[in-house]
Amino acid sequence: MSETVNIRELALLALLEMQEEGRQSHRVIRSVLDKYQYLPKQDRAFFSRLCQGTLEYRPQLDYILNQYSSVKTTKMKPVIREILRMAVYQLYHMDQVPESAAVNEAVKLAVKKGFRSLKGFVNGVLRTVIREKKTLKFPGEEQPLLYLEVCGCMPEYLAKKWMDAYGFETAVKICSAFLEEKPITVRLRDHGDPLKRKTILEELKDSGIAVQAAPYMEQAVILKHVNSLAYLPAFYEGRLQVQDVSSMLAVECAGITPGQTILDLCAAPGGKSIAAADAAGEAGRVIARDLTEYKTELIRQNLHRCGIGNVTVEAKDAAVMDPGLEGRMDVVLADVPCSGYGVIGRKPDIKYRASRENQQELVQLQRAILKNAAACVRPGGVLLFSTCTIAAEENEENVRFIREELDLMPESLDPWLPEELRGTTTAEGYLQLLPDVHAGDGFFIARFRKRTV
Repeated sequence: MSETVNIRELALLALLEMQEEGRQSHRVIRSVLDKYQYLPKQDRAFFSRLCQGTLEYRPQLDYILNQYSSVKTTKMKPVIREILRMAVYQLYHMDQVPESAAVNEAVKLAVKKGFRSLKGFVNGVLRTVIREKKTLKFPGEEQPLLYLEVCGCMPEYLAKKWMDAYGFETAVKICSAFLEEKPITVRLRDHGDPLKRKTILEELKDSGIAVQAAPYMEQAVILKHVNSLAYLPAFYEGRLQVQDVSSMLAVECAGITPGQTILDLCAAPGGKSIAAADAAGEAGRVIARDLTEYKTELIRQNLHRCGIGNVTVEAKDAAVMDPGLEGRMDVVLADVPCSGYGVIGRKPDIKYRASRENQQELVQLQRAILKNAAACVRPGGVLLFSTCTIAAEENEENVRFIREELDLMPESLDPWLPEELRGTTTAEGYLQLLPDVHAGDGFFIARFRKRTV
């Protein structure tokens, strides 16, 4: 660890910011890493894993603590609770950390944060956890819901929801997939030129990055052993774009051709806009919109890095109809705000905000946006609807809404999908990608065409 910066203290402050202030985990972690760019790679990696892992495994960590603590986690002081969670995560999931270090540093941190009177409590609980580690029994599959909560680290609401929707075995796969390390997937902007592709791949490998082909999309590759993309020439020169294969598939299924005019709603950070602009070519035009200046600035930064000039960026509310675009767009990409259940592996705080009430509010917003999106499609044009969730209320039920209430015709996705993804639902115009069952994030894609008469 760094001699000048206490990495565990940084992690504690970050976790408290997420827990007490409700800030998104990926933004908090990125903010700290940006602030402490000078930290060695090892310290940065330790910080990221400790934050991410403690957050991901929270239900399991609380289960363990509640077996041995006289004060249950729900009654603990927030600082002490997070210190204990971090320590138990190290004890159970970070084999390279000595047990004594995990305990001693937790006690020191409690004292440093003003809880000297509780150092005996922290030490006692953690010493008991170590002593009982090999004998502690976790719930078995005969208790399926509790098993998903504790071993799958999923709050009860989502555990039950997915078990009811997909069955226990698939629910286990989904929960397990979220706990796996998520690689960086990028789209190579080689514009179909084999020489450019070869050059990019060779540059990446020369930088010590392991490269492997990603599934489904020829231009998609997975990168490993990446310290910082920002310092790679292929990235800052705009020859590659971070984007999951599921997101790439959504743009692919829109069937964009050169010269078309595309509207990308809820477009930040701009991955789909860039892919759409590449497909539409210099003769085409993309209008990329999102709600706030913060989000549109993210799009502009990516466009500038990639040297793209055929995209107009605008801060607009997609839930408010723009009469100036009515019936004018060849393609509308509507990747609407959603519960985000498909990307819990990248943003674990999502699972702790999940509720039926939140989802109902989202569905109303989604339908307002979809109504406006459909109105912007020209007769004969295409609406591509997508989400990064695995909830039927936000996906299949919105397909029904678009078909019945907005009077658009579903179209088969099969012409744009690899054979292994084709099936009954893709012929009917939609595809649900599930974590672990499919490669990539959990994602939903549906294609519709507007009637000409």
